[in-house]
Amino acid sequence: MTTFPLVTHRGMDDALAYRHGEVITVGQFLHDARRLAALYPPGRHVLNACTDRYHFTVGLAAALLADRISLLPPTHTPEMVRQLRLLAPDVFCLSDGPTTIDLPRVAYPEAAEAAGDSPEAVPVPAGIPQIPADQTVAQVFTSGSTGVPQPHRKTWGALVRNMQAGAARLGLDGGARYSIVGTVPPQHMYGFESTVLLALQGGAALSAEHPFYPADICSAIAAVPRPRLLVSTPVHLRALLCAGVDVPALDLVVSATAPMPAQLALAAEARLQVPLLEIYGSTETGQIATRRTAQALPWTLLPDVRLVAQGERMWASGGHVEVPVALGDVLECVDDRHFLLHGRKADLVNIAGKRNSLAYLNHQLNAIAGVQDGAFFMPDEDDAGGVTRLLAFVVAPGLSQAALRAALRERIDPVFMPRPLLLVERLPRNSTGKLPREALQALAQAHDQTGRGRHAG
Repeated sequence: MTTFPLVTHRGMDDALAYRHGEVITVGQFLHDARRLAALYPPGRHVLNACTDRYHFTVGLAAALLADRISLLPPTHTPEMVRQLRLLAPDVFCLSDGPTTIDLPRVAYPEAAEAAGDSPEAVPVPAGIPQIPADQTVAQVFTSGSTGVPQPHRKTWGALVRNMQAGAARLGLDGGARYSIVGTVPPQHMYGFESTVLLALQGGAALSAEHPFYPADICSAIAAVPRPRLLVSTPVHLRALLCAGVDVPALDLVVSATAPMPAQLALAAEARLQVPLLEIYGSTETGQIATRRTAQALPWTLLPDVRLVAQGERMWASGGHVEVPVALGDVLECVDDRHFLLHGRKADLVNIAGKRNSLAYLNHQLNAIAGVQDGAFFMPDEDDAGGVTRLLAFVVAPGLSQAALRAALRERIDPVFMPRPLLLVERLPRNSTGKLPREALQALAQAHDQTGRGRHAG
């Protein structure tokens, strides 16, 4: 039976996490995981709702040791919890604070409160646990940005192979012990891979914090030793650069969840003085490619991963991708190892015989000087037989609709001009910076029902 170690650190005294100014060693982590595993009830499925990244990681490790399956949905709304109950009636919730989640609950035991342990009293584990490669680790759900979230099974072997390839591509396999600070939650596939699994399988140490605002991000970075890796998104990085704060020294930045405009990548590298790498992947495939956007637009596939066109779809296979997966994006292969990304298939719109992608339209909208955030949205077909029109939501303090429309006319075909164009204070982005379709639908319906949105036809 093939197995892989739970962690790849050299010894029990290596740092695995930094939390509230304290160093948590591999030995402490394994001790905490074993103790929590003993507290799990008989149910086989765990909804890991811990907000502290270290607590989440202990919960994940405990589930692995107890042969439980972690459920990682994009939200914890009552409807999402109802879907989880249908998928796994035995599901229970692990949380490290008050929660309104309507499931049987296991409270995360703080080390000192649970057993009165001091660091000196923690027994040294016998060794690093070995996890079977075919053991199911998690059911990870799509984000819901194009519809209803769907679960996807992840095995330990596939996740480890993915992280081995990812760590090598990022340069984390050269012996340097990175500190990882993430602005994305560990429950999302990107955060799960790049802030939790990368620490476990890359010999790194994770920050327990989940900073959101620029000042908090800077504080989290300053609290951990170099070399430092910041795992973030275009939305968070744009806010960080615009805040005018002094960002502590970094050694590498990675970004995902949405394609990064080249201008933002150039600005980030110039300001932070470090390489910025984008990660391309999906919930279904995990990470499969990277690019340094400030230097080149084509993406480079991870070793052994390949793309094959079948009909109108591109399929990924090989490497850690255990079975061929149809991708939801429009890709153009440059050669066997490189491709260009043109947007999501679900983003393609056809108006008056002309085709375009929402990703392209969003890029043009956000490139207008003064626009802080913006997104096009194509509503569902009108059941009453009316004409379905593109609309756009824009955050642009100080800009009028007339100025926005004039700038857009210079950038896009007139048939794709939004009707209406709505000025809003903020967009309903989730914790990873994505815009779930249902959130945009609700925003559009609220405007339609109240008529209070400011727009021009």
